[in-house]
Amino acid sequence: MLDEALDLFLGSRCVGCDLPGRMLCPACRAGLSRTAGIAWPSPVPEGLVPPWVAESYDGAVRALVVGHKDRGQWGHRRVLGDLLARSVGAAAAGLDPRVPLLLVPVPSSPGAGRRRGYEATAALARAAASRLRGERPVEVAPLLVSRGAADQAGLDAAGRAANVAGSMHCPSRALARVARRRRAAFVVVCDDVVTTGSTAREAQRALEAVGLPPVAVAAVAGTRRRDREGRSEGPSGGGGRGGPTGGPTVGSRQGRG
Repeated sequence: MLDEALDLFLGSRCVGCDLPGRMLCPACRAGLSRTAGIAWPSPVPEGLVPPWVAESYDGAVRALVVGHKDRGQWGHRRVLGDLLARSVGAAAAGLDPRVPLLLVPVPSSPGAGRRRGYEATAALARAAASRLRGERPVEVAPLLVSRGAADQAGLDAAGRAANVAGSMHCPSRALARVARRRRAAFVVVCDDVVTTGSTAREAQRALEAVGLPPVAVAAVAGTRRRDREGRSEGPSGGGGRGGPTGGPTVGSRQGRG
């Protein structure tokens, strides 16, 4: 009855199977991944920490991400936050559970958040954090600011890397706030989709520049790679866990310990 009522009053349909009713029907939601794996892009940006994803960026998941990011469908953040939480949890599985996780969302380009009325990736990071706090201490820290980059559409991996190079920085005021709250934490870069890995690598570079090297990247989904004949290879290319490396970092270089 609920689905029929939603179709009658809202005209909504499932983004996965197009059935009338909820924007993601129970069957399609139940079909979403409950695990996460490493999804290395190809080619892999030099030095990129392991990127963990829960889903392939296609079908219902792509519709959910686009709807949440570009169409004001804020209700999707609950489902997408669950998927991001799985990626973060998998990335942190081998880390000391007593040390907090610091989730740093990839920032929107200048003005994009104002146009939307909210920061889409930060909203997903907060949703993921709320689901993980029963397992370990987790905080969300929007440390990064984007100086802006050109539209990435149509760019290959090299073009995307050049486009975003140097486009992010971490303001000292934001860094100082984290330093006051936390002596040490494992830093995880959070995004909605890993495509070529260029954006995640730029976020990693900006954090490393202020003494906060991330241990992993976590995202909702990864794009499917294709072989030379155009056949899909799926989002994961890591083979094995390849878990996070390095110890916890702290809120400032002066506070390291």
